[in-house]
Amino acid sequence: METKVEKESKAEEFILESERKAFDLEHRRKINFNIGKYNDAVKNGTSQFVNHELGRKRASYLKSTAIENLDKYLLEFEANFTKRGGKVLWANNVKEAQSHLLKIFKEKKAESVVKAKSMTTEEIHFNEFLTEHGIKSHETDLGEYIVQLAGQKPYHIVTPAMHMSKKDISDLFVEKLHIPYTDDARELTLTARNILREKYLSADIGVSGGNFIIADIGGIAVTENEGNARLSTTFPKTHIAIVGIEKMIPSMEDLGLFWPMLAHSGTGQLVTVYNTIFTGPRQPSETDGPEEMYVILLDNGRTHILADPDKRQALNCIRCGACLNICPVYKNIGGHTYKSTYSGPIGSVITPHYDGMEKFKHLSYASSLCGACTSVCPVKIDIHNLLLLNRNQSVKEGHVTKTERFGFDVWKRAMKNRSLMNMGGSFIKNLALKLLFSKTWGKRRTLPKVASKSFNELWGYKTK
Repeated sequence: METKVEKESKAEEFILESERKAFDLEHRRKINFNIGKYNDAVKNGTSQFVNHELGRKRASYLKSTAIENLDKYLLEFEANFTKRGGKVLWANNVKEAQSHLLKIFKEKKAESVVKAKSMTTEEIHFNEFLTEHGIKSHETDLGEYIVQLAGQKPYHIVTPAMHMSKKDISDLFVEKLHIPYTDDARELTLTARNILREKYLSADIGVSGGNFIIADIGGIAVTENEGNARLSTTFPKTHIAIVGIEKMIPSMEDLGLFWPMLAHSGTGQLVTVYNTIFTGPRQPSETDGPEEMYVILLDNGRTHILADPDKRQALNCIRCGACLNICPVYKNIGGHTYKSTYSGPIGSVITPHYDGMEKFKHLSYASSLCGACTSVCPVKIDIHNLLLLNRNQSVKEGHVTKTERFGFDVWKRAMKNRSLMNMGGSFIKNLALKLLFSKTWGKRRTLPKVASKSFNELWGYKTK
């Protein structure tokens, strides 16, 4: 169990790492170059909608309907999925999800797994957990493969290796794979592909996430650009899909809106290249697919958000990454600084509820509250206001330092009493600003100077 000092150090670590990244010009060049390409593409992707704003409203309504009736739709999904021989396992938290996985792997005597891109597996520390039990997990998404090779975590919800340039990847492949240096992106991709093709054929189990859970057909929808998810779930005899319960949509017909909305918001595409729906293991009349299919439905704090009507809309997120790409904070400090599975604005909203408000409440303050994230969200989540609600909750629960509590108490008293407001004159106030803020807010800014006379004094009112 973490101590109070350790929890406070997380916030301090975040501040130090944010400053380091913000002034790392090479890092900023890479991230802004890559995000810039996405933003340009998204503008073109929006053109496929006759009325994009109407599409956002419709998507928001459908997701809200699913979340408001989540209990009903989850049971409907389970009933329809199990009819076709699939198995549904429920996990309240990370430990339960890991326990389900270990049981399956032991039953199958599995030694290796191929895994498609999945942020939910990152949430349950999938690779690390299997490694502890002697099972090798191979990432098959190119970006995930690169960061796994580098011993890193995904940098971005959609583009795991966004922080790396072509040269960075070339150097990494030379070091780890012992190939001759090349700056040809195609050659680098073929190198990874040739290595991974062997893994598909030898893996005992294939693992995926899920972009959507479809209630009416009992299906898991997966969207991707490389085909690795199809390979990961086709060759192995067992397929495990690990999905957060909030990924629910009511009907298969809803994919007609959500697939293009997700594609254009995330990468600027009209629609993602490969779109697959899994409705269970291979049927007698089918020629391919796994012999067994499991779906692990993960809660891990989601029902805590569901129980709060003011914050419930955060569960509408479809993980497109649009809010990260537009966020001025993310574009300066990057994804790894957050030290959480989900980074950027939406990560700052949900992480304190998934991993503890006391531990991660500082993320809700990592925002300018400009509202850009809210303006681009394809399901119209009021992200910047949810950050304010998180801040309010953290204060009500007492997750504030003594210094912060004392400072606001002094400010409140002064604001409610004109005599205290005017006390000390400009000299004392400027000295206080220097002593209190020169090493924080004023470290890279010119501190404001208090005027010799307050507005109250200039207006001519007498103090009480």
